[in-house]
Amino acid sequence: MMSIFESGENYLEAILMLKESQDSVHAIDIVSKLGLSKPSVSIALKKLKDDGYITIDHNNHIHLTDLGLEIANKIYERHKILTNILIKLGVNKDLAEDDACKLEHDLSDESWEKIKAYYEAKM
Repeated sequence: MMSIFESGENYLEAILMLKESQDSVHAIDIVSKLGLSKPSVSIALKKLKDDGYITIDHNNHIHLTDLGLEIANKIYERHKILTNILIKLGVNKDLAEDDACKLEHDLSDESWEKIKAYYEAKM
Protein backbone atom coordinates (compact mmCIF):
# COMPACT_ATOMS: atom_id res chain seq x y z
CA MET A 1 0.00 0.00 0.00
CA MET A 2 1.25 3.48 -0.84
CA SER A 3 2.03 5.82 2.02
CA ILE A 4 -0.61 8.50 2.47
CA PHE A 5 -0.38 11.76 4.35
CA GLU A 6 -2.49 12.12 7.53
CA SER A 7 -4.63 14.88 6.09
CA GLY A 8 -5.22 12.62 3.08
CA GLU A 9 -6.62 10.00 5.44
CA ASN A 10 -8.94 12.67 6.83
CA TYR A 11 -10.15 13.53 3.33
CA LEU A 12 -10.81 9.88 2.47
CA GLU A 13 -12.66 9.38 5.75
CA ALA A 14 -14.73 12.52 5.11
CA ILE A 15 -15.63 11.33 1.60
CA LEU A 16 -16.77 7.98 3.03
CA MET A 17 -18.82 9.65 5.76
CA LEU A 18 -20.43 12.05 3.27
CA LYS A 19 -21.21 9.20 0.88
CA GLU A 20 -23.07 7.41 3.69
CA SER A 21 -25.41 10.37 4.14
CA GLN A 22 -25.88 11.68 0.58
CA ASP A 23 -26.02 10.43 -2.99
CA SER A 24 -22.93 12.19 -4.31
CA VAL A 25 -19.89 13.97 -2.93
CA HIS A 26 -18.48 17.20 -4.33
CA ALA A 27 -15.48 19.27 -3.28
CA ILE A 28 -17.75 21.86 -1.63
CA ASP A 29 -19.15 19.12 0.63
CA ILE A 30 -15.63 18.37 1.84
CA VAL A 31 -14.96 22.09 2.34
CA SER A 32 -18.04 22.27 4.58
CA LYS A 33 -17.37 19.04 6.47
CA LEU A 34 -13.72 19.69 7.23
CA GLY A 35 -13.95 23.49 7.55
CA LEU A 36 -11.16 24.07 5.05
CA SER A 37 -10.72 26.52 2.20
CA LYS A 38 -11.73 25.65 -1.36
CA PRO A 39 -8.15 26.02 -2.65
CA SER A 40 -6.78 23.69 0.05
CA VAL A 41 -9.38 21.06 -0.73
CA SER A 42 -8.76 21.40 -4.46
CA ILE A 43 -5.01 20.84 -4.03
CA ALA A 44 -5.54 17.84 -1.76
CA LEU A 45 -8.11 16.26 -4.09
CA LYS A 46 -5.73 16.62 -7.03
CA LYS A 47 -3.03 14.82 -5.05
CA LEU A 48 -5.44 12.08 -3.95
CA LYS A 49 -6.58 11.65 -7.55
CA ASP A 50 -3.01 11.59 -8.90
CA ASP A 51 -2.07 8.99 -6.27
CA GLY A 52 -5.00 6.75 -7.18
CA TYR A 53 -7.14 7.14 -4.04
CA ILE A 54 -10.10 8.88 -5.69
CA THR A 55 -11.64 9.51 -9.08
CA ILE A 56 -13.64 12.54 -10.13
CA ASP A 57 -16.21 12.02 -12.86
CA HIS A 58 -17.48 14.43 -15.54
CA ASN A 59 -20.11 15.78 -13.09
CA ASN A 60 -17.39 16.47 -10.50
CA HIS A 61 -18.66 13.67 -8.27
CA ILE A 62 -15.86 12.30 -6.10
CA HIS A 63 -15.53 8.52 -5.78
CA LEU A 64 -13.18 6.44 -3.67
CA THR A 65 -11.11 3.90 -5.56
CA ASP A 66 -10.70 0.44 -4.01
CA LEU A 67 -7.46 1.64 -2.41
CA GLY A 68 -9.08 4.85 -1.16
CA LEU A 69 -12.04 2.92 0.24
CA GLU A 70 -9.73 0.51 2.05
CA ILE A 71 -7.95 3.38 3.81
CA ALA A 72 -11.18 5.28 4.50
CA ASN A 73 -12.78 2.21 6.08
CA LYS A 74 -9.71 1.60 8.23
CA ILE A 75 -9.61 5.17 9.53
CA TYR A 76 -13.39 5.40 10.01
CA GLU A 77 -13.46 2.15 11.98
CA ARG A 78 -10.69 3.44 14.23
CA HIS A 79 -12.55 6.72 14.65
CA LYS A 80 -15.82 5.08 15.66
CA ILE A 81 -14.27 2.60 18.10
CA LEU A 82 -11.92 5.12 19.72
CA THR A 83 -14.79 7.62 20.08
CA ASN A 84 -16.96 4.97 21.72
CA ILE A 85 -14.20 3.93 24.12
CA LEU A 86 -13.55 7.53 25.16
CA ILE A 87 -17.26 8.17 25.69
CA LYS A 88 -17.52 4.99 27.81
CA LEU A 89 -14.60 6.32 29.88
CA GLY A 90 -16.60 9.50 30.57
CA VAL A 91 -15.22 11.91 27.97
CA ASN A 92 -17.91 14.18 26.51
CA LYS A 93 -18.95 13.30 22.95
CA ASP A 94 -17.45 16.31 21.15
CA LEU A 95 -14.09 16.00 22.86
CA ALA A 96 -14.11 12.22 22.37
CA GLU A 97 -14.61 12.72 18.62
CA ASP A 98 -11.82 15.31 18.44
CA ASP A 99 -9.40 13.14 20.40
CA ALA A 100 -10.30 10.01 18.41
CA CYS A 101 -9.48 11.92 15.23
CA LYS A 102 -6.02 12.67 16.61
CA LEU A 103 -5.39 9.13 17.82
CA GLU A 104 -6.70 7.23 14.79
CA HIS A 105 -3.74 8.18 12.61
CA ASP A 106 -0.87 7.63 14.99
CA LEU A 107 -1.54 4.19 16.47
CA SER A 108 0.62 1.33 15.29
CA ASP A 109 -1.22 -1.57 13.68
CA GLU A 110 -0.25 -3.78 16.61
CA SER A 111 -1.64 -1.37 19.22
CA TRP A 112 -4.76 -0.84 17.14
CA GLU A 113 -5.42 -4.58 16.86
CA LYS A 114 -5.09 -4.95 20.66
CA ILE A 115 -7.45 -2.02 21.31
CA LYS A 116 -9.95 -3.36 18.79
CA ALA A 117 -9.85 -6.88 20.28
CA TYR A 118 -10.32 -5.45 23.79
CA TYR A 119 -13.22 -3.28 22.59
CA GLU A 120 -14.95 -6.18 20.86
CA ALA A 121 -14.53 -8.43 23.91
CA LYS A 122 -15.59 -5.86 26.54
CA MET A 123 -18.05 -3.49 24.93
